[in-house]
Amino acid sequence: MNDTSRLSDQILTAGYGAMSSARKLQQVVELTQSAQTMALTRLRSQYGPMSEREETLRLAALWLPRKDMIRFLNWDPVEKGY
Repeated sequence: MNDTSRLSDQILTAGYGAMSSARKLQQVVELTQSAQTMALTRLRSQYGPMSEREETLRLAALWLPRKDMIRFLNWDPVEKGY
């Protein structure tokens, strides 16, 4: 199911087609940074003040599988929180 009108979809597709690869990548990076900023805002609200390392670990736990967080970073998000 698609809630985008056919015309809107055509305009969007044409716009992406006209973009350079560098510009597309820039948009992906900016979108990712925005998502991380929103997630970090939620983490700060939920857990209060924390060290930069703890912020980084909690943020990483939102994107990385639990087993990798435990194996590589010695951080269990189930025990310590996301």
